[in-house]
Amino acid sequence: MLLPLDKYPKLDVHGETRNTIYTVLKNFINDNIKLKNKTIIVVHGKGSGILKDEIHYYLKQWKEIKSYHLDCWNQGVTIIELNI
Repeated sequence: MLLPLDKYPKLDVHGETRNTIYTVLKNFINDNIKLKNKTIIVVHGKGSGILKDEIHYYLKQWKEIKSYHLDCWNQGVTIIELNI
């Protein structure tokens, strides 16, 4: 499914580390749950995949996350569907 990614809330986590990503991501998810945004975008970049792996590990633990997947056109972006 092609999504117009510019129409959804987006969080760019370039420059974050494994230690800081959780707080930033948690706040972004909680804010969007309150705003009732069903689809959100996290831009983590491609790089070595450390941030992507940490984000995906964290998302697996949230009951508020319906699903998530990498953007088919840009592997440096994760699309998240919230369970609201």
